[in-house]
Amino acid sequence: MTAHHTKYTGVIPPVVTPLTADGEIDQPSLERLVGFLLDGGVTGLFALGSSSETAYLTEDQRSRVLEIVVGANAGQVPVIAGAIETTTNRVIERGTLSKMLGADAVVATAPFYTRTHDTEIERHFRMIADAVDLPLFAYDVPVCVHSKLGTELVLKLAADGVLTGIKDSSGDDVGFRRLALGAATLPGFSVLTGHEAVVDAMLLGDADGAVPGLANVDPHGYARLVASAAAGDWTSAKTEQDRLTRLFEMVFVAKGTSGTAAGLGAFKTALMLRGIIAGNTMSAPMLALGDHEIAAIADLLDAAGLR
Repeated sequence: MTAHHTKYTGVIPPVVTPLTADGEIDQPSLERLVGFLLDGGVTGLFALGSSSETAYLTEDQRSRVLEIVVGANAGQVPVIAGAIETTTNRVIERGTLSKMLGADAVVATAPFYTRTHDTEIERHFRMIADAVDLPLFAYDVPVCVHSKLGTELVLKLAADGVLTGIKDSSGDDVGFRRLALGAATLPGFSVLTGHEAVVDAMLLGDADGAVPGLANVDPHGYARLVASAAAGDWTSAKTEQDRLTRLFEMVFVAKGTSGTAAGLGAFKTALMLRGIIAGNTMSAPMLALGDHEIAAIADLLDAAGLR
């Protein structure tokens, strides 16, 4: 295992994956999206995460997405690649391929589908770090993997140089604050929130940055929020966060569908309306949002000053 000392901060959006009408990767749209995010001031790109529909893509599609993101980025910011797989050997295989394809870091969850225990979760991350010579982020997303990464375990792995950082999408704000306090003695470890609606509060609580799906739609807004927080201008940060939180209402527009389809469908629809991607096709079995939802999201974009 090689030590990695780069600190990841700022806005690192989990890049959505535009699809053609027949479900293939829409390369021109993805390239435009990467350019839009870079112009918006993001400090990194997280490819093949939940917002990228990584669980729905074939292995070939995953590799193609990463190739396109790395190519369009052209070294401007770090590219973090999701190696989201059920068990350790599969993560290692995906992480090794991610390095070959040009990723600068990888992200892994705890094992899932199979039942697991903290002892196995710890060994899982240590084995990945030993096998894949890239910085390793933990992704705490219990709603998907059905286990919570404990604060003590994460800090232990960070102190041992196993983990470079964490994306926290647990919704456990007390746990996040405890983690940020513990990480204060680990200057190379990045604590990143996956929240969209309380990034200002998390930054005030010593988060290093954010990985918000809504940053696909408005990277400029999140960049302004983070810049205001860094300057100690919490009034401006709150004003920007309030605007983004009102915009985030788009994820509640669709009814009678999963939260994943409603949220990602909203982000893709908003990007389509903003002219960044060509369409709002979703991976099967999810359905694209329809005319009623599109109209409602258009209204939210107008209210946020984005059209």
